[in-house]
Amino acid sequence: MEFILQPWAWYVAGPIIALCMYLMYFFGEKFGVSSNLETVCSMGGAGKFVDFFKFDWKKNKWNLVFVIGLIVGGFIADQWLTPEQAVAINPETVKDLAEIGIYNAGAEYLPDEIYSIESMLTVKGFLILLVAGILVGFGSRYAGGCTSGHGIVGLSSLSLESFIAVGGFFIGGLIMTWFLLPYILSF
Repeated sequence: MEFILQPWAWYVAGPIIALCMYLMYFFGEKFGVSSNLETVCSMGGAGKFVDFFKFDWKKNKWNLVFVIGLIVGGFIADQWLTPEQAVAINPETVKDLAEIGIYNAGAEYLPDEIYSIESMLTVKGFLILLVAGILVGFGSRYAGGCTSGHGIVGLSSLSLESFIAVGGFFIGGLIMTWFLLPYILSF
């Protein structure tokens, strides 16, 4: 049972991901989580209002199964494959997080100050979710894909656009972590 609880080594997981990307490329399929939003909108009838969503969503059924697998796999990993909720975090990081209001950093996988239902149901939490959702949705659409699409598929196919997008994701993550998140959490 101990083997199951350990993450796969990079030299095992990497080639498996590469094989999957090759097979998708070979069969002419596109991969990315954000493309599923387009499919769901098309399924819901958004094509009646916006031409962008007028396409045969049934061609993307396999990708919807992938997202369902992500959700089910995440649930299984959380419920049965996670040995403990504590996360080993550098003591300096714990101190820095405490300064911006995250007091139990490392004690749980997801800090309650951000991810608890109570935090999300406050006006501040709701606004954070709303603005973050809009920015992520707009950003992935504007960038022509999400982090998984550009980071895995785009980089593996040597796409210059994906290289630029992934660089932008990292820069945006650094700006969010070091400048915006401390300001947002201070309210």
